[in-house]
Amino acid sequence: MPPAGISQAPRRARKRAEGGASSNVFSMFDQSQIQEFKEAFTIMDQNRDGFIDKEDLRDTFAALGRINVKNEELEAMVKEAPGPINFTVFLTMFGEKLKGTDPEETILHAFKVFDTEGKGFVKADFIKEKLMTQADRFSEEEVKQMFAAFPPDVCGNLDYRSLCYIITHGEEKD
Repeated sequence: MPPAGISQAPRRARKRAEGGASSNVFSMFDQSQIQEFKEAFTIMDQNRDGFIDKEDLRDTFAALGRINVKNEELEAMVKEAPGPINFTVFLTMFGEKLKGTDPEETILHAFKVFDTEGKGFVKADFIKEKLMTQADRFSEEEVKQMFAAFPPDVCGNLDYRSLCYIITHGEEKD
């Protein structure tokens, strides 16, 4: 039997390299969120080997109708991970992305500044102009992505309360 600590160090290093990091990423999410992430991971793991790689991403994009994804773009996505992307690494990556998200009340308060009548919505054109000209400016493409993910209504209004909920919770209220 090896002296105490010798056999443990490589195991800990291996765990870190595999994405097992120091804190338990599973405690960051509730069970329903973990289940949703697991379903998304399973959909993306096209070859069912337990890892998401460049070819899985290419196949996922193809399934969504985007067939001319550049190799560089796929490589950049895969390189965001510290190593092979198994489910724990996948969950950790989402946890890190969500960690910087402001609380719902903070985001709501920022929108309420522009909603002087307290209607719960603001004009999409107005928000677009503010996002592209103030502070951390959005590009035209970033604004398009936001409106594609959360389109204004037929009158051009952006329901910021629902948007804030989706930003902080990841899904629409029933």
